[in-house]
Amino acid sequence: MHDAVDLTQRLAAIPSHEDERAAGDAIESWLRAETDAAVERDAHGNVIARRGTGERSVALVGHHDVVPPADDQVDGDDYAIAARDGRLYGRGTADMKGSLAAAMVAFRDATPTHELVFASFVGEEQGGVGARAAIDDGFAPDFAVVGEGSTGYSAPGVTDVAVAHKGRRGSTLHVAGESAHASNPEVGANAVYRACDAVGVVRGLDTPASTVLGHDVRGSVVVTEIEGGSAWNVIPESCTVTVDERTVPGDRAALEAAESVAGVTWEVDQDLPPMACDDAAFADAALAAAADAQASTPERVIKPHATDAGWLAAAGTTCVVCGAAEPGEAHTDTESVSVEVVERCVRIYRGVAESALGG
Repeated sequence: MHDAVDLTQRLAAIPSHEDERAAGDAIESWLRAETDAAVERDAHGNVIARRGTGERSVALVGHHDVVPPADDQVDGDDYAIAARDGRLYGRGTADMKGSLAAAMVAFRDATPTHELVFASFVGEEQGGVGARAAIDDGFAPDFAVVGEGSTGYSAPGVTDVAVAHKGRRGSTLHVAGESAHASNPEVGANAVYRACDAVGVVRGLDTPASTVLGHDVRGSVVVTEIEGGSAWNVIPESCTVTVDERTVPGDRAALEAAESVAGVTWEVDQDLPPMACDDAAFADAALAAAADAQASTPERVIKPHATDAGWLAAAGTTCVVCGAAEPGEAHTDTESVSVEVVERCVRIYRGVAESALGG
């Protein structure tokens, strides 16, 4: 079982915030050496492997890119990785090379009941670049466990199973007015005033909400930035307002309503899809595997962050999210992952791979 911990340390030491190729090389070479799977490195840099046969397929999915490290997370040409107090510290340990290593070991060791697929994508931190490219190329497993963090949601230290997660739609309200001297404001059209009216529309919108397998999922809509004006004595002719919406499966805020204000146009800058597991039997199979792998009692939970599971679910794959990272670990200067939970994830992923899957 320590294979997964050793592998986490090896993978996490490889820089992959600007160029994922070295990390992809390590994953590909390990799979070729340790398994008899058919291993592919696609044109985008994704690593995909397949073993076993069956009418349906289940995938263990992760990504090998990370966000930029802090200065003290770098050690020469590598990332600095430290082991202490039962945890591995360093950039990417939680997000998500710990779960990725667990998925690799489970992929190798499982006796699958269906076709078993392993996939590690590039560009997840840039909006799911690798996952989207793979989907466009035909990547379409029936089921997937995406190894993003689900530990510590229902209770500290418990590895739960996320049956849904929110998405993110980031957008900008572009507001046009007409410039004039501030001493004669009625001659112009104040873009900031119009922006304030548009913000009022946004504040009055219904919050998106949904239900997934009996769990309520509620999103949010909030204005996060506003910028406009050119001088203290000039009526502003333009203004921009940034809006952050956390989307939920099946519902969106009616942000287009802001365009009812004169001079306002709405532009979507980023739209990361939410995820909802559409098969209760598969969610139950994953939860049973999680229960068998630990002494605590895991629960179905809702994850607040977007993952590659959103892209997969939108393309027709039934997904859950289950992984070692805990809330507050990813992307931090003190990022770490529990050794015990990495080893637990091997058991969970292997349990799903060897289960009867969904109905």
